[in-house]
Amino acid sequence: MASEGVEMKEKTASETVEDEEIVIDVDEPEPTIEDLPGVGPATAEKLREAGFEDLLAIAVMSPPELAEQAELGEAVSSKIISGAKKLANIGGFVSGNALLDRRSRVEKLTSGTSSLDELLGGGFETQAIVEVFGEFGSGKTQIGHQLAVNTILPKESGGFDGEVFYIDTEDTFRPERIAQMAESVGIKPEDALNRIHVARAYNSAHQMLLVDEIKRMSKNIDVKLVIVDSLTSHFRAEYIGRGMLATRQQKLNRHMKELKQIADVQNALVLVTNQVMSKPDAMWGDPTKAIGGHIVGHASTFRLYLRKSKGGRRIARLIDSPNLPEGEAVFTVTSEGLRD
Repeated sequence: MASEGVEMKEKTASETVEDEEIVIDVDEPEPTIEDLPGVGPATAEKLREAGFEDLLAIAVMSPPELAEQAELGEAVSSKIISGAKKLANIGGFVSGNALLDRRSRVEKLTSGTSSLDELLGGGFETQAIVEVFGEFGSGKTQIGHQLAVNTILPKESGGFDGEVFYIDTEDTFRPERIAQMAESVGIKPEDALNRIHVARAYNSAHQMLLVDEIKRMSKNIDVKLVIVDSLTSHFRAEYIGRGMLATRQQKLNRHMKELKQIADVQNALVLVTNQVMSKPDAMWGDPTKAIGGHIVGHASTFRLYLRKSKGGRRIARLIDSPNLPEGEAVFTVTSEGLRD
């Protein structure tokens, strides 16, 4: 404690201790992470490398989580979070009309089939995460490839006229398939491939870091579609047994929230493919049930279950949506892409 008669130093936002109120001049520029208590250039670099670019992202963390992800001490993390809560603009309640206005910005992407578009109320929509799950060969990756090509189409043709980011976790992306689909819709293969940015994720940590890289690149690129194919394969392989289940689910939850943030900020569509239980018996569970449990289920805006049918047809069943009824659509996968 400073003794009486000793003049207190003038405190800036970055020097204020926990018990004192942080005051921001409205004429000053918006605060950054460098304005947080105890954050110098080295700590700021650690925070950014861990994906914490804005104050709100830090304010909603717990000290142990921030300490682990940014490689900081818990006491330092606690002080940083306390400062972020005071400096961050936490937003507030808005009217239903304001939300309706925001919904008016939602765009629809054609799947190339009228049946699937009708099932989804006009197509795959932005500001949403669409989970597509099913057994091997049910058409999950084919839908991803088709939407990647259709995103490049002009808006008057049912596209987004934007860029695609594809996180490939199982080595399933095929540029030759993109070329086939692009030619069938009148796009030069080289033009399509030039606007589809692909990265191979080698483990779950790398997969999550690639989402941070997309957020960084989105400042200069019009990101309209993000595909993660598949969402859970690395998590499933790395976090084995009930003892690791809680850790796996926590990381999956964070991963899905980061993807949803991209969807909202960029007015983009996020498509994630997912696996299903392996055997139809009591020990292994329901073979039509997606991996990831309630975490993935609740984080997904729309959920599509795919299954094979006779004659090379595929059946897509909409099992979860905030505003559409359950239903089914039948389509085929041809050399040209998805067709009715």
